[in-house]
Amino acid sequence: MKEPQPHTWEVTREQIRAYAEASGDRNPIHLDDDAARAAGLPGVIAHGMLGMAQLSNFVVGWTGDHRRLRRLRCRFSAMIVPGDRITFSGRIAGERDGLVELELEAQNQKGERVLTKGLAEVTAS
Repeated sequence: MKEPQPHTWEVTREQIRAYAEASGDRNPIHLDDDAARAAGLPGVIAHGMLGMAQLSNFVVGWTGDHRRLRRLRCRFSAMIVPGDRITFSGRIAGERDGLVELELEAQNQKGERVLTKGLAEVTAS
């Protein structure tokens, strides 16, 4: 397997709103700038699990088949906000028992890591 090519996701308010509706998580910090600022945030922030979903899309895009994904984890290390350009990257860390282990991370346009300690396990074929 070849290493995955980096992929960039442009975060929009519309995506955040759609995720809030689909997930049922309508916490105002994700939808209303004033509420987010009242909570001590710079403004609306994306749901952590929206970032995780995009990480999953990155891995599935690399494998070409969602059925090959066996495990996915990461740590949320910084907020993702509308207008961010998040670049996902990964490198093959090893292979064992028919599974390929991929180390993952994501950075915003400022070079800040927003997802760290990412790990995916996918079937080798």
